[in-house]
Amino acid sequence: MTSRYPMSLLADVCEVFADGDWVESKDQSQAGIRLIQTGNIGIGAFKGRDERARYVSDDTFNRLRCTEIFEGDCLISRLPEPAGRSCIVPATGERMITAVDCTIVRFRPRQVLPEFFNYYSQSLDYLKAVDSETTGTTRKRISRSNLGQVAIPVPPVPEQQRIFGILDEAFAAIATARANTEQSVRNARELFQSQLSAIFAVGGPRWIDKKLGWITTKIGSGATPRGGEESYKSQGIPLIRSLNVHDLGFRYPKLAFLDEAQAHELSNVEVKPRDVLLNITGASVARCCLVPGDVLPARVTQHVSIIRPNSGTLDAGFLHYMLISEPYKRRLLRTGMEGGSTRQAITKAEIQELVVSYPATLEEQETLVARIEEVLTETQDLEAIAQRKLAALDALKKSLLDQAFTGLL
Repeated sequence: MTSRYPMSLLADVCEVFADGDWVESKDQSQAGIRLIQTGNIGIGAFKGRDERARYVSDDTFNRLRCTEIFEGDCLISRLPEPAGRSCIVPATGERMITAVDCTIVRFRPRQVLPEFFNYYSQSLDYLKAVDSETTGTTRKRISRSNLGQVAIPVPPVPEQQRIFGILDEAFAAIATARANTEQSVRNARELFQSQLSAIFAVGGPRWIDKKLGWITTKIGSGATPRGGEESYKSQGIPLIRSLNVHDLGFRYPKLAFLDEAQAHELSNVEVKPRDVLLNITGASVARCCLVPGDVLPARVTQHVSIIRPNSGTLDAGFLHYMLISEPYKRRLLRTGMEGGSTRQAITKAEIQELVVSYPATLEEQETLVARIEEVLTETQDLEAIAQRKLAALDALKKSLLDQAFTGLL
């Protein structure tokens, strides 16, 4: 992007350009002067995160010779993600300082307006310029001196006011459109869940109640091969982990693989077509999906249970929808909370003892599955449309930013 506006180095248009203070955990307190950290700096927005607020006492403020920050200052994070993101300090009614990985930017008022820079800091050109000045391999960061060498456009102040006024109005409209689109997705998901819950909460006159252990041919989890994650391969026989198992769908990213010898050691937990997978430990406990055919043959870790229904009694698709419906999900989560003393867990015995209700014939089960999947398809179609709208809104924001700082707005 080539700007028609004059450019200046960031450090050259500031009356204050300084890093925050080195405040260690032992220096912090529960009240006093608020400590603003990199986690409070969003992309163009201040994040309150009041529940995680940290403070320093007046004595610590004086002892460490802290630099106070004020409403209207810009804060720039020198850490990802992404490095260089900025926000304007709001009026909070509190005295505030900031941490060492944040750079305080107080512009010369007749040169740069904070609102103008705040929008520029969201532009692709700025973020690319910052990225080119970062260092480090595992966690890239930018030094204050390198940050000061990033060039920014400096049009006359009235032009800056005109630009951020237009962007304020446009971005507010985009934010409203995004909120409405996201709400429509939530509404569609809630409608699907309500219809799903209605089926499994009420049941029917010819439904049968039985323990899951009586109508399955396998319930069991796997194990992690010797050597843990370090022993995983880049290709081979898939090893399904809890992060792959999500309600209504299997997630392929980060799918692990085993070689033939490792898979042989886990041959007793081979996943077969139409198996239902249920997460049984940790924060993802009770997430459930049908195994997709394109990952077979596969194995599972100890965090995932295979549930293989008796094919002549219980349809696997019906069981999957049953276990993700609100009535059964609630029961599984309650079991998980009770099962783990230090973490959520569901045992094999608890799955076997779970009483489920289902239509007496496979034909009735399959009819209900078809009805559920019809509603699910409609829901997913609405989500796909919404995702395209969200992508278009993001593209519009980028386009507006590009136009704003090249003088085309």
